[in-house]
Amino acid sequence: MKITQLAQALNGTLNDVGIIDQVTGEAAVAKEDLSNIVDIGKTVLDYTGQSNTNYDSFIRSLIDHVGKIMFVDRTYASQAPNILMDAWEYGSVMEKVRCEVPDARDNATWDLFNYPVQNGAAYPDPFELSKPSATAKFFNSKATYEVPITIGQLQLKEAFQSAAQLGSFVSMIENRIRMKMTLCNDALIMATIANLMAQKIGKGKQVNLIELYKAVNPSATTTATTALVDKEFLRFASKTIAQYKKYLATASTLYNDGGYLTFTPADRLKFIANTEFSKSLDAYLYSDTYHNEFVNLPGYEEVAMWQGTGTSNDDRLKIDVKIDDGTQNGAEIVQDGVLAVMFDRDAAAVCNQNYRVTSIYNPRGEYFNYFYKFDAMYMNDVLENCVVFIIDDYAAPETFTSDLAPADWDTVYAIANSPYYIEDANGTITINGVKAKALSASDKSTAQGFSWADYKGKKIFKKIT
Repeated sequence: MKITQLAQALNGTLNDVGIIDQVTGEAAVAKEDLSNIVDIGKTVLDYTGQSNTNYDSFIRSLIDHVGKIMFVDRTYASQAPNILMDAWEYGSVMEKVRCEVPDARDNATWDLFNYPVQNGAAYPDPFELSKPSATAKFFNSKATYEVPITIGQLQLKEAFQSAAQLGSFVSMIENRIRMKMTLCNDALIMATIANLMAQKIGKGKQVNLIELYKAVNPSATTTATTALVDKEFLRFASKTIAQYKKYLATASTLYNDGGYLTFTPADRLKFIANTEFSKSLDAYLYSDTYHNEFVNLPGYEEVAMWQGTGTSNDDRLKIDVKIDDGTQNGAEIVQDGVLAVMFDRDAAAVCNQNYRVTSIYNPRGEYFNYFYKFDAMYMNDVLENCVVFIIDDYAAPETFTSDLAPADWDTVYAIANSPYYIEDANGTITINGVKAKALSASDKSTAQGFSWADYKGKKIFKKIT
């Protein structure tokens, strides 16, 4: 088993923002390379350094304290959705097996004359082999981190008035460490969910509720900015999401990435809604409309953000994730306006988790070093059902792949007031992290404008009107 370290991904570096900085609002949501954390990826960023604690200065500050000592000590409860699954003590590999059976065919009992004839009589061969097929998917990647702390009890005795005070101080330190680890584990759970959503969005299979709403209400002026205060849109969104609960419960190949026939019953369905969306439904709709349908689901949970808040709460609905898409460098998926995700409990999981504390005593320095350690497997299975619900003013991007320009290039794409925006490094508009521009008649693929080669392989965004 390959063991990789998480400290750098959690804490960040001088040039890169860490997961924790985004969660706590100290930095805006930035690209997270989740391709190396979740098991669909390969390895986790290497841990390159360890913070140094100036223990002597720390002790002196305590010694300078006089009078009453108050310990800021409170327990932090996990805020992340529950996707924890079984832990096992022995073995490193999890094998997930699926099977397929032969397709239906005509009933031989009522179709005897269409079978081969032997000795003057038609017969179906009862010994014909109709073997099932089986495939196995292996998960064998574990991520780990540790939180170290030094406790010098002999030295600390000089800073406190009683053994009870010393005990309270040490207990506060331990509780703070557990809070830090809970925060780290929550961030990694959300990273696992964000990676699953990015995998779905990366294939253009997200459900854009604004696009669906305007398709049946052409006169609607709803945008991603106004959607969460638009009663009619919220009512439509609630109805649409409720439909997908039934869609996923019906055997289908539509909602996974492998064309695998599967279904998700209500007791195995996870539905996670962003607080901004959930509270909008609470505020603008009758509470029964929403709560009876979703909140009563066994797998319903609400989250304050997907990856982070941003420095001004602007990024609570945003994901920015680098995923493993089968290419050498992976793909960056940026998506604003992510309202909710509905998925099979087996599509995203944290399992084989192992929390422990080790210690060592330094007899020369007369202090203890404690190491709080955590390992787990973070997994996505894209062969399970998953639906991501978003609000976006642009349809899922397409890509020009042909060597030849489309026949309607000069009449649809490269005309004034075209609803299409094409990826361009010098573009004046940014759509989910991609710079793009609206082309005009002067941009025809002739000597007058850009050649077709300038657009081949570029993303095309269509504004929803």
